[in-house]
Amino acid sequence: MRFILFACLFISTHSVAQWKSYIIGVRGDTLNRVDLKDKKQGPWVVHVDPLRGEPGYDEQGYFIDDVKNGQWVRFSLMGDKIAEENYRWGSLDGRSRYYTRYGALLREESWRAVDPTKSMDTVDVLDVNDPTKVVDRVEVKLTGQTYKHGEWTYYDTESGAIEKTERYFLDKLQIGDGGAADDEQLKPIGIVRPPYRPATDSLGNKAVPKPQVALDYEKKNSGKKKIRTRNGQTGF
Repeated sequence: MRFILFACLFISTHSVAQWKSYIIGVRGDTLNRVDLKDKKQGPWVVHVDPLRGEPGYDEQGYFIDDVKNGQWVRFSLMGDKIAEENYRWGSLDGRSRYYTRYGALLREESWRAVDPTKSMDTVDVLDVNDPTKVVDRVEVKLTGQTYKHGEWTYYDTESGAIEKTERYFLDKLQIGDGGAADDEQLKPIGIVRPPYRPATDSLGNKAVPKPQVALDYEKKNSGKKKIRTRNGQTGF
């Protein structure tokens, strides 16, 4: 029995010795651990005092190698939950929710964090009318650590009804037809393949591909009164 007690004490001492600093929580948990490389690890509680008119807060979550990871929950200094955020690679990722001091849902945000070791990423393009459906995948160049990506919802804090919904694609606000205010920055990187066209027309004559400017014009005017455009063929 004495040997077992000694062994337990040794294991406890050894486990604590791997931390440069830490605190013991009210439930006996080892919190706010800093390893021997000065990196934050494991569960942490963070206190921020009010400053220059900004309210203070307390938050709790996990660090992995000195960066936030997983879910973090923020509380007002009165103890009210005011935010739930998710992190990956130290940046916002996935759903974030924000609340009033009375617990009413204020807004929901959607973020996409990127691996800081990569400069390119492949991103799913979702159907505007059905966000569960993937309609394309594009390769994009990365210039930041996290992007607004997905649906953002704003709520009436009195009734709980949705006031406004926005949808983002890598920080670009999508408009009604699924495009964006600045589509040039959303185009896939690499070769843009033109629509398939047969080598010959219905009469067996060699088909002449329409110039891109004509294709763009037809796309812009689709759904309007029939507009004919020249494509280089005779017989009009």
